[in-house]
Amino acid sequence: MIFLGIDLGAARTGVAACDAGEMLASPVEVIAERDREKLLGRILEIAKARRTEGFVVGLPRNMDGSEGPAAEAARRFGAALGEASGLPVEYSDERGTTVTAHTLLNDVNARGRRRKAAVDAVAATLILQQHLDKRRMGGR
Repeated sequence: MIFLGIDLGAARTGVAACDAGEMLASPVEVIAERDREKLLGRILEIAKARRTEGFVVGLPRNMDGSEGPAAEAARRFGAALGEASGLPVEYSDERGTTVTAHTLLNDVNARGRRRKAAVDAVAATLILQQHLDKRRMGGR
């Protein structure tokens, strides 16, 4: 299956995709859009172009595992995405992905404006790769 991974943000949303064999997630783009309808439209365009078969939306849980307002917003967006596309939407715990993305970008010495955009794309890639690894190990 081809999935799109989504790291939903207030100002920027990272998008990643995987290959049909579900082996490797790769960054696609960062969408700088605050308007949720426009954001939804752009993600649907990407999904159509990539022949997406499902979505994985990052679920920002609190460190104790509970869900707060950000998780509610992610679930609302995921529901709208599923309704608009007719495709399945799954959620993946995104705790730690932004910190890991920053660490990876430190390792390659990414700085400035490029880094800001790259963090969201890398976080989306990590969210999707985590989901793919879990599927491969027999989990859902």
